Amino acid sequence: MNVVRAGSALALMTCSVVALAYPAMVKDFNAACKVKPGGALEKAACAVCHVGTTHELNPYGHDLKKVLKAADTKKLSLALLNKVAKLDSDKDGVQNAVEIKMDKLPGDPKSKPAMKPAPRPRSKSPRK
Repeated sequence: MNVVRAGSALALMTCSVVALAYPAMVKDFNAACKVKPGGALEKAACAVCHVGTTHELNPYGHDLKKVLKAADTKKLSLALLNKVAKLDSDKDGVQNAVEIKMDKLPGDPKSKPAMKPAPRPRSKSPRK
């Protein structure tokens, strides 16, 4: 019986620590990326890196996890975010940094900025 209680207490403490880690990451991300208050990124919170409200990482979360592991840290910083800035984690044709700047989710291919089409080259008409 004491083993069950000890196990339950340990599980509860572990969950509490994990729950505290996520808001810190969100806060660090929002500060480093200057997230727009009330915007899509702020509303997404953990879903910037996770699939919905699950613990499963989305493609952007996986890229950040690799960078955090390589740096041997759990603290998100602007320097680490810059390491994944030029990637297109969700393979939607838009770099992570551009998506973040446009208040879109870099781990969700359905969330991408409306891009203006490239200007057409003008045809050169012969001078008369």
